[in-house]
Amino acid sequence: MFDELLYVIPANTAREDVKKTLEAHPEIKFVSLVGIDMAGNDTDEKIPMRIFLKDMDEFYAGTAVQTDGSSVVLPGIATLNNAKVDMPVDPSVNWFVDYNFEHYDEETEKPIGTLRIPSFLIHEGKRVDSRAVLADSLSYVKKSLLALFQEHPDISGLAVKGSDIADISFTSATELEFWVKTPLEEADIEEMSASQVMQEQYWERTHGAVRTALEECVLTLERYGLKCEMGHKEVGGLKAQVDENGRMTHVCEQLEIDWRFADAVQAADNEIFVRTIVREIFRSNGLEVSFQAKPMIGLAGNGEHTHIGMAAVLKDGKLASLFAAAKPEEDFMSVVGYGAIMGLLKNYEVINPFVSATNDSLNRLKPGFEAPVCIVTSLGHTPAIPSRNRTILAGLIRDLKNPMATRFELRACNPYTNTYLVLAAIYSAVLDGVKATIGKTTKECLAELSKNAGEDGFYLEKDRAYRSEDDVFEDYTDEERNRLFGAPPATVWENMQGFETYPEKVKVITAGGALREQIISAFRAGALLRWKTELVSRIIPENREIVRKAKEIKSAYVTDQDSYNWNKINGIRTYLAKDSIDEKSLFTLLINALNEKDYATASGLQVEMYDKVEELKSLYDAYAKNMI
Repeated sequence: MFDELLYVIPANTAREDVKKTLEAHPEIKFVSLVGIDMAGNDTDEKIPMRIFLKDMDEFYAGTAVQTDGSSVVLPGIATLNNAKVDMPVDPSVNWFVDYNFEHYDEETEKPIGTLRIPSFLIHEGKRVDSRAVLADSLSYVKKSLLALFQEHPDISGLAVKGSDIADISFTSATELEFWVKTPLEEADIEEMSASQVMQEQYWERTHGAVRTALEECVLTLERYGLKCEMGHKEVGGLKAQVDENGRMTHVCEQLEIDWRFADAVQAADNEIFVRTIVREIFRSNGLEVSFQAKPMIGLAGNGEHTHIGMAAVLKDGKLASLFAAAKPEEDFMSVVGYGAIMGLLKNYEVINPFVSATNDSLNRLKPGFEAPVCIVTSLGHTPAIPSRNRTILAGLIRDLKNPMATRFELRACNPYTNTYLVLAAIYSAVLDGVKATIGKTTKECLAELSKNAGEDGFYLEKDRAYRSEDDVFEDYTDEERNRLFGAPPATVWENMQGFETYPEKVKVITAGGALREQIISAFRAGALLRWKTELVSRIIPENREIVRKAKEIKSAYVTDQDSYNWNKINGIRTYLAKDSIDEKSLFTLLINALNEKDYATASGLQVEMYDKVEELKSLYDAYAKNMI
């Protein structure tokens, strides 16, 4: 039955062929136009197939379907008094069919399918969605690079001449990490933390429902042509238990699925569809899936390492990596590769807001969990022997036998990062770096990237260092890391301030006109609204409950240590949550600052709240363990 289903309508399929294909598959009952707003949300609706087939020209033109500003996150763009948003389809990418295996068509005896068609969002004649920002940014970067390569045909370290380049391919791939667990069961954080430290789970064998769901995911992605490369257990989790009926209980494991790279826009589309497939398959096996960046404080979070590559399409049709060195045993990469990583690092303060736009995402980026905490790269110890440093922000990946595999891995992203906007900003920054390095030698570029803080350079900032082959977590103190590589933002507000603090870097990512000020303002406004709402409606109430549960334990045998601990605990409880006429608690001060839009004060109070709550949890744990 699976072989009889239609999974993909390939990119650039002619309209008549699309119509014939769909008419031959009556089990596909619906069409859903997928537009991506500033928050990275994808729209989903059920349009009967007969309407799409009848009005296909209108769907392509964008006049068949409309939405409004209340349905998508476009703050400051689609407003209540000017809300009309058109949704033209994008035929330049693959269209996937999403099947409902819980709902079968009686006539064909096949699961009912929905054709998900990537689309753009148009407001007042302008494309205002995340997909369009990426597509239009890549168009500008490509045009600029081609002109640059024609003007400078001899590029140091590059295996081809610039004058032989006819086109440029932007390639990307993401890796999806996620937690799965039995519904409604609470995890034992302390037990899983110990399992994580002892590395009991990483690449371990999967069992039961988890194994079945993981295998189903890999096989399903193969049917969609996504060329799944691997599915495996990640570092987090613990061993499940088996009940008297042989069913697995207390499941709580972290997994990862990887699939093949694609064109940058297609890669971002693939990521959204993979999330949908993974969630549905695990749900059908009785398991919950969490793509949150940090679903459980104290345990490994979910990353989504994003790979960035560029290839030249030569006039004879052959492909050549633009990052790979002509002599890989002597050079780490070409001048174009050096320019790319330097552009990303130098401008990262205005890329980072797109990467980490939620409380959850910043909770993940802490030392000790293999998540990057500062702006620094690694190339490897020698060009002749490629190596990997997993403690840096963006690292070079090389294979001496396969130059096309040369790429950069950005390790800060998470499953809810808006990949479209991140890639748009990155490739714009890459262009800025390449412009600065063209005409330089690979040795000059290596010296620039490897310079010490305080040394002058031709492109990178004087007071910063940008490369380290050391363990960034263990070999530097917090003060040293912040001084050399810049202090990381602690809150969403601090991260969004990058747009205000670095206007020259904003000019770099907005140069193409697609990632324009209007888009950045809409993204920033949406991120700050979600930051404020989550703090007031979720995080503070959750922390208040932690305070309430930290109650005095009555015991016939209480030592002076117990009394000391309780007095300290109660002082923190009062400071966090108890108001008086003269003094307001930290929770109240934080809520008031947010409601008054005093975001700078609120940001500082949020950091203090996190520190106090963690101190409270640690003290109460020690207090409870001393009771007998």
